[in-house]
Amino acid sequence: QVQLVESGGGLVQPGGSLRLSCVVSGSIFAIDSMGWYRQVPGKQRELVAAILSGDNINYVESVKGRFTISRDNYKNTVYLQMNSLKPEDTAVYYCNFKVRTRFGSRLEYWGQGTQVTVSS
Repeated sequence: QVQLVESGGGLVQPGGSLRLSCVVSGSIFAIDSMGWYRQVPGKQRELVAAILSGDNINYVESVKGRFTISRDNYKNTVYLQMNSLKPEDTAVYYCNFKVRTRFGSRLEYWGQGTQVTVSS
């Protein structure tokens, strides 16, 4: 069973920085994508950043130039470095993995979420 455990959220002032971490455990045959989503109450969960197969990286337009997604394969960890944070970045951030089994089935896993609050 694959598990994702996030950490690194918190309260930060506008202009500040946070780094989110997502530690992955369990057996994975193949990864289609790994990424971060965020959600605020009353709105749909949106993709913030993702690393796709082939190491292509996507960012939502609103975070380009401020957020950086990266991974450390040895530590089985995905990071989201968030700089120049704005109040509109306030949300619950979720780690997400889309994987394939050896039989070709596609599965999706989510972390428990970590709150990021940007406020003075």
